[in-house]
Amino acid sequence: MLITMRFLCLLAALCVSAGAASRYEGRGLVVAADPEHHTLTISHEAIPGYMDAMAMPFEVRGRSLPPGTNVTFTLVVEQRRSWIENVREAPFASAERDPSLAKRLELIDRVTGTVPVAVKPGEVVPDFKLTDQAGKAVSLAALLGKVVAVTFVYTRCPLPDYCLRLSNNFDRLSKRFPTSELVLLTISFDPVHDTADKLAQYGGIWKADAARWHFLTGAPKEIERVTGLFGVTAWKDDGLLTHSLHTAIIGRDGRLVANLEGNKFSAKQLGDLVEKTLSR
Repeated sequence: MLITMRFLCLLAALCVSAGAASRYEGRGLVVAADPEHHTLTISHEAIPGYMDAMAMPFEVRGRSLPPGTNVTFTLVVEQRRSWIENVREAPFASAERDPSLAKRLELIDRVTGTVPVAVKPGEVVPDFKLTDQAGKAVSLAALLGKVVAVTFVYTRCPLPDYCLRLSNNFDRLSKRFPTSELVLLTISFDPVHDTADKLAQYGGIWKADAARWHFLTGAPKEIERVTGLFGVTAWKDDGLLTHSLHTAIIGRDGRLVANLEGNKFSAKQLGDLVEKTLSR
């Protein structure tokens, strides 16, 4: 399929009049970066007037960004070649009602040492052990050799485009990749309310396979440590929780591949990132 699409793109490029360069604006999610060969593989939205939504590699000129980054870019097409330029990180809509306050609270937490410094892509994610919806212990160390996707929610979240959207993304992942090589971890940052029984009810919304999709809770201190590893912030606000949004992908070697912040990516784009990680 990829070869076919590249051929079609090449054919379209050859139709451009000699000496002319056409420019198209695009938006997508970086799923792989190859600095040595100056390419970015991007799962992009449809590029108006040129191509449908797909995941494909582009030659990149100028700035390159790591996997998991939402980007905008300009696709330049000449008669015999094409590339992307003006690659920029795309802003996302935060779930926090006061993002500046969230950043200040996070900075205070970091300085006082109450939460760990977030893991960076390429670093090994420290082990943790939590309890799933069946009351069973699940440790990250036991999942070495598998690709692990992690996200954070709380079951009382009332907004459909925040926690429910992240959980729906995982439901789409579980259907797209019905394999034991991918494990999904949905971690609650509201352990006082989100007991194993409550998480079992929540997982039932998606008829989650408990062998591959774990909804996790634990002691508040351990939950705080784990959320801190991924840069997640949450605090009480008028009876609910104001929080940031993070979805992380961990490779088979236990190293962080990407930490997607926000909710401005599609389930398909997340799936393309997972597919690339599974193929390594």
